[in-house]
Amino acid sequence: MATTVIDRRTEQAALRSGPSSAELLELYERMLLVRRVEERLRDDSAAGKLPGAVHLYIGEEAVAVGVCAHLGDRDYVTSTHRGHGHFLAKGGDVRAMMAEIWAKEEGICRGMGGSMHVADVSKGILGANGIVGAGLAIATGAAFGAKLDGEGKLAACFFGDGASNQGVLMETLNLSTLWELPVVFVCENNTFSEFTPSREVTAGRIADRARAFAMPTAEVDGNDVVAVWRAAADAVERARSGGGPSFIEAHTYRIQGHFEAEAFVLSGGRYRDDEEIAAWKKEEKDPVLRCRATLLASGAADEAALRAIEARVLVQVDDAVRFAEAGTPADPALAETLMFVRDEGA
Repeated sequence: MATTVIDRRTEQAALRSGPSSAELLELYERMLLVRRVEERLRDDSAAGKLPGAVHLYIGEEAVAVGVCAHLGDRDYVTSTHRGHGHFLAKGGDVRAMMAEIWAKEEGICRGMGGSMHVADVSKGILGANGIVGAGLAIATGAAFGAKLDGEGKLAACFFGDGASNQGVLMETLNLSTLWELPVVFVCENNTFSEFTPSREVTAGRIADRARAFAMPTAEVDGNDVVAVWRAAADAVERARSGGGPSFIEAHTYRIQGHFEAEAFVLSGGRYRDDEEIAAWKKEEKDPVLRCRATLLASGAADEAALRAIEARVLVQVDDAVRFAEAGTPADPALAETLMFVRDEGA
């Protein structure tokens, strides 16, 4: 028993100190993969190559990657309409995701879900969702099942500042606290609810919604992957050890618009200016550039090593796009087998 206590303390001290150099390199590569995938989707959307709209995660990569670094395939995540980053951070296959976005049968949902519904239950990815706040109840239900299983699994729920005003958040905060469920609520506060600045529609501090239920809460710089990693380490350890739910509010910013091609459908003009966006692209704020600078400054990697990672990621993205473009278009008849159950006795 004494050895277990000592080991646990050593483990917790390591977590508080932050990721190792090798782990930080892994975080950087995963964030870079998300960034390059989203940039490719941005460009292909502008070129008219995609069959539908996409909501991109550029600028928020540190949140998904910092949290999912502590999760395994048996743990669950629920996502949002901006779900590509969560899918990839949790270990989802980039080829299958791209094929899904291209509406091909080789896609993770056989081309029938599209960008807003990427999911892979085998990896605990319970799905992106076009309904604001819908993942809150799904994650809480998954956490309830995880607690009944007693195997140390947990659920992490990603949601935006807009979803923080949904009544289901209060219901799930209340229930998960009362039942001590292993769930980590992660609010990605990117300062906009679609096209509306959050300050115009959200009163008070979002994290205070969780504090009202006496839930352990952390507010972090969501563009600092190490800060997110540390907050998630505490929350995940608490959930696995039976300590109940936690709430993380990650302050971040979406560099892209609410969705690609929004300029063609907005009748009221622009809702933010170029100077604001440019400020968030600078090295001191951009999560990918910040992590890269940290790696160089700490000596964890040199330029040659980082360039090798960047080249490897680009090869992976190019391969995924070729795979998607060469795929078989989804068959609408699949809806009869994927969405409905035929009563043979009728």
